[in-house]
Amino acid sequence: MTAVGGGGRNPDQAARRRLHPLDAIALALAVAGAGCVATGLLPHADAAAILARILPLLLFLGTVVVLAELTAAAGVFDVLATRLAGVARGSWPALFALCVGFAALTTVVLNLDTTAVLLTPVMLALAVTLRTAVAPLAVTTVWLANTASLLLPMSNLTNLLAADRVGLDPLAYAGVMWLPQLAALAVTTVLLWCFWWRRDRPADGRFVPPAVHRPADPVLYRAALVACLLFVTAILAGAPVGLASAVAAVLLLLGFALRSPGTLRPALLPWRLLVFVTGLFLVVQTTGQHGLHDLVAWLAGRDGGTPGALRAGGAGALLANLVNNLPAYLAVEAVLPAGDRQRLFALLIGTNVGPLALPWASLATLLWLERCRAARVAVPLARFLLTSAVLAVLGTLAAIGALLLTG
Repeated sequence: MTAVGGGGRNPDQAARRRLHPLDAIALALAVAGAGCVATGLLPHADAAAILARILPLLLFLGTVVVLAELTAAAGVFDVLATRLAGVARGSWPALFALCVGFAALTTVVLNLDTTAVLLTPVMLALAVTLRTAVAPLAVTTVWLANTASLLLPMSNLTNLLAADRVGLDPLAYAGVMWLPQLAALAVTTVLLWCFWWRRDRPADGRFVPPAVHRPADPVLYRAALVACLLFVTAILAGAPVGLASAVAAVLLLLGFALRSPGTLRPALLPWRLLVFVTGLFLVVQTTGQHGLHDLVAWLAGRDGGTPGALRAGGAGALLANLVNNLPAYLAVEAVLPAGDRQRLFALLIGTNVGPLALPWASLATLLWLERCRAARVAVPLARFLLTSAVLAVLGTLAAIGALLLTG
C-alpha cells in the first residue's frame, strides 16, 4: 500500500472524470433496486418496510463519515497518531501491540463501522508521520474492525439487528461470545504479524518517535474532540447510533462554518455508500421473495450441533462475500428456527468475521476503502484479498469452534 506524494492536491483532470468502480457498482445497484420497485417485483409495501428499517443505518453512515472528515481536518488524528507512536518508544513490535489493542478496543466498545471511519485516518497519519509502510497499519484497522466485532451487541450492526432475536442482555450476550471473540482476535493477531507487520517492518525493527503534532486551529481541534466524545458517550449511554452521529456531526459542522467555512463541501457526504446500501437491500429483498430464501435454506441446512453451526456460519460468510454481511445476515436469519440460538450465533460469526474475502462484503471494509481513497492511498489489491480470505476462513472456523466449546 502506498500513499500518493504530498505535492499534488489537484489530481489529473482525466482521472477525476473517470468513474470509480465502486461508483459504478453503487449506481448499478441503485438502478436495479429502483427497477425492482417500479416493475412490481418488490411490492411497494415491502420496499417501504425495508427503507424504514435501513433509514437509521443510512443516517449513521452519512453523518459518521462527515464527522470523521471534519475531525481529520481539525488535526485530531494527527495528534493521536504521534502520541501513539510516542508510547511505543521506537519499538515496531510495541507499536504493533498498541495498534492491535487500540483497534480491537474501539470496535468492541463502539462498533466496527465507527472503527473503520474514525481509526483509519489515525493509522494512515501515523504511517506517514513515522515514514514507514502504510499497509500494516491500514490493514490492522479493517481486519480488527471486522473480527473484533463479536463481543457486544453494539459492536456490529448485525448484532443490533439480531438483538431482539437473541433475547439476551449485553452481559449475557458477552458471556456467550467472549471465547469466540478471543479466538477470532488470536487468529487475526497472528496473521497480521506474519502477513503484514513482520514483512514491512523497518530494517532494525525501530523507528524514530515523532514530536506531538500541534493542530493549526486549537479551537476546532477542541471542538472536534468534544464532538467525538459526545458521540462515544451517547452510544455508551444507549442512544441510537444514527442520532448520536448526527448530533455530533451537526455540532462540528457549526464549528467549521464559523471558523473554516472553506472546508465544508458537498464531497463530504458519502453518497456512494448511501446509494450502495439502499440499492443492495432492495435487490436482496427482491431476490429473497423470488427464490433466494429456498437457496439460503438449503445452504444453512436443518441439522443442529456441530454440522449445523458450521453450515450456518459458512452460509453467512459465503453470502456476505457474495453480497454484503447485512443482507446476508437477514437472509439466513429468516430461515433459521426461532429457538435455535447456537446456529444464530454461528451465523453472526460468519457474517462478522467471514466477510473479509471481498471488498464489498462488509460496510466496515467499504468505509475503510472510502477513508483510504480520501487519503489518496492505493491498496495492493491482490495481496490484501488473498490474506483477507485466509483470515476469513481461519477466523470463522476458530470462532465457531470456540462457540461450540462454550455450548
